[in-house]
Amino acid sequence: MTPLNPETTPRHELRAEKARCNRDAALGAFVSRKAEIDEMLARLQALSDDHFNVSPDEVNWGHVGSLGHIAERLRDICAFAFGEDAPTE
Repeated sequence: MTPLNPETTPRHELRAEKARCNRDAALGAFVSRKAEIDEMLARLQALSDDHFNVSPDEVNWGHVGSLGHIAERLRDICAFAFGEDAPTE
């Protein structure tokens, strides 16, 4: 698309074009961020499916603490995403 000439184009058209470009840029950034989140979720799900790389014979309280840390962060993220109050423990 040819850029609008600011000297010959009415201001309302310039503002509308700027708004359209801004929406397009926001959409591109949104899709990129969503893909980034989807990738992180897939990696986290694969790690969970593999029991966080810990065999039942190796489990200790350090592993429990690590999972507690992950769960706490995920609760905060879910509370933010769903507009809920962050749970307290």
